[in-house]
Amino acid sequence: MKSRYLKALAIVLLGAIAVSSIWVGSQYRGDVQRARAGVASGSHVVTTRCGEIEYADSGSGPPILLIHGAGGGFDQGMILAGSFVPTGYRVIAMSRFGYLRTPAPEHASIALQADAHACLLDALGVGRAAVISASAGAPSALEFALRHAQRCDALVLVVPGWFAFPERASRRFGPLAKVVFEWVLQSDFAFWVICRFFPDAAIKSVLGTPPNIVAQASAQERARVDSMMWSILPISQRSTGLSLEARLTVERLSRPLESLQVPTLTISAKDDLYGTLENAQFIVNHVPHARLVEFSTGGHLLVGHSEEVLVTIGHFLEANRTAANR
Repeated sequence: MKSRYLKALAIVLLGAIAVSSIWVGSQYRGDVQRARAGVASGSHVVTTRCGEIEYADSGSGPPILLIHGAGGGFDQGMILAGSFVPTGYRVIAMSRFGYLRTPAPEHASIALQADAHACLLDALGVGRAAVISASAGAPSALEFALRHAQRCDALVLVVPGWFAFPERASRRFGPLAKVVFEWVLQSDFAFWVICRFFPDAAIKSVLGTPPNIVAQASAQERARVDSMMWSILPISQRSTGLSLEARLTVERLSRPLESLQVPTLTISAKDDLYGTLENAQFIVNHVPHARLVEFSTGGHLLVGHSEEVLVTIGHFLEANRTAANR
């Protein structure tokens, strides 16, 4: 009797596992197929003197070069533009080295990436542009403003992921973050599992934002966080770019920040789990006439402050438009 009971229980458990596996597989395939379809359209690849660069181009008016963060691509750039760029501007959002359809050179550096930004503008016939970067887009944005100042109307660094002190960055991320970046962030399925079943872990460890801040936010802000999280899929098409970030976010700039003459605005929050407020403060203390907007809460995605950030960036861009872009 007991043997029959155990056999029946085993059959039920195996059946439940099989059904669950089929459901998980179906959900995963559907989500990852939608993600792949999403990055298969909406962008162009242009051949420049710096190589092939993928980009999306939207809107009309004074141009803005939008530089995405880690785990991004042109698609993340356009999501950021929807949150932080006012109407009346042309947004050019590229995929950085190793992201989606932009290949990485053999010896990638922030100087090469900054020059690639200039090459993209050349290919599109754009002489000058404002630059908005997010997170790990900051190193090449800073380098672009240093190397190509005559082409940069204004520089906006949202939660800047350029670490002037590499040892502090390594202490902040620690061995657990290394595991996340080397394993989870290389696998579509592993990343999907975390987003689908452990969203708070993804919000904290990947998006650098306290989950309780997101839970208390408006429905619109929660939707923005969700959009940013799922935009990282397919992560397998971003893995080369992600593998470069640990080095490029701590790489030294080619010139001192004190020589940067472009109007600069930095924005961050005290509870950003990536510690970008310290970066923003360092930049403001060294770049002449730079301005810092600091929030007490909001995390890496500045949750709860998107409207304020939009208005602040809009006023800053308008105040620093050159005659050529008016």
